[in-house]
Amino acid sequence: MELDVRHLRVLCAIADAGSVRKAALRLGMSQPSLTTQLRRIENAIGGRLFTRERTGSRPTALGQSVLCRARPIVADMAALVSEARSAAALAGEARLRIGSTASRAVAGWMRRLRARYPGADTTIHIDVSANSLLQTVADGQVDVAFVHEPEGFPLRFPAGVEQHVLVAREPQFIALPESHPQAGHRVVDMADLADDQWIVDFTADGEWAATRRAFATAGLNPRMVHVPDTTTAAELIAGGEAVSVCQPISQQRQGMVIRPLRDDPLAVRLLLACRSDSRLEAEVGGLRADLMASYAEAAWASAAYRWWLLRHGSPLLRQPGALLPPPGEEPPGAAPDGDPAAAGGFPAGSPEHARAAAPGVHRARRPAAHVTAAAPRAPQAHG
Repeated sequence: MELDVRHLRVLCAIADAGSVRKAALRLGMSQPSLTTQLRRIENAIGGRLFTRERTGSRPTALGQSVLCRARPIVADMAALVSEARSAAALAGEARLRIGSTASRAVAGWMRRLRARYPGADTTIHIDVSANSLLQTVADGQVDVAFVHEPEGFPLRFPAGVEQHVLVAREPQFIALPESHPQAGHRVVDMADLADDQWIVDFTADGEWAATRRAFATAGLNPRMVHVPDTTTAAELIAGGEAVSVCQPISQQRQGMVIRPLRDDPLAVRLLLACRSDSRLEAEVGGLRADLMASYAEAAWASAAYRWWLLRHGSPLLRQPGALLPPPGEEPPGAAPDGDPAAAGGFPAGSPEHARAAAPGVHRARRPAAHVTAAAPRAPQAHG
């Protein structure tokens, strides 16, 4: 077996992650496959490169020696590929490569970007791992990425990758079966879901750790099930088999309801990432404004999130490009579960509307979502 740069990347990934399991998640491989590949690399070199311990995998003396030579090679290759791709993009037609974790705001963002850059070949790359997306930005494989960072569990921003805050704190909601005893409540307590089975995607960076911390804070230890497939997860929820943490802009499907959690114990930061030396760094204001408008549009389309935003007087509802209804008119589904008190007959977005939307409901002690946004800019040709 002859070693190449891919094998060196594997060794660096294991050393950086501290375990074969974590490295496999970052590389998008199964743990058994990565273990087998590591054994082949060690056989080719003729010695053990890592020791397996209870706390993870640590490089041996031989491993340290190999890593010292491997890291510069991997870094040089990444730089070569990035520079070559940038040169190819400049030599050919304009390209705009977008990366994102899953979000309903992406479709509206793509629509706005196509209008902003009508001559560009715009593509989208979706990844469940925000850290993997940030690495693709660093490697020059995508130009800009929209990622979610779980509160208390910072993402790993590679050197040279800049972050731009879109929403400083987005609360995470809960998806419940329509038949669940708590489905009729405006706000749901985590404690009332202690006997339910919770769906968690362990491949999403920080999701399990953040959820586990919220359980520990609430003194809960519910049953967990790993379901990375959103379609299967939705079917399990609608079928009454489980509940799941979800984004507040998630689509409410048949058989399920989406509700805020009391006191917002789970939250994420929404970030836009771009390389500081990218040709798009000068365009990030327009990219950010388009994404912010798309996110506000998706937020207003969610009945549960709209109620939460109005209740907190969030500036998110005043973002440029958000498709809000005319004064005094609510879109379909404005009053979740047919609650006639949700609008109260007051103009949407007014303080009177917000107060009427939440009579007698427990007031959250968390501050309103902090939102930053850039004003739209005139389109500029690039690439």
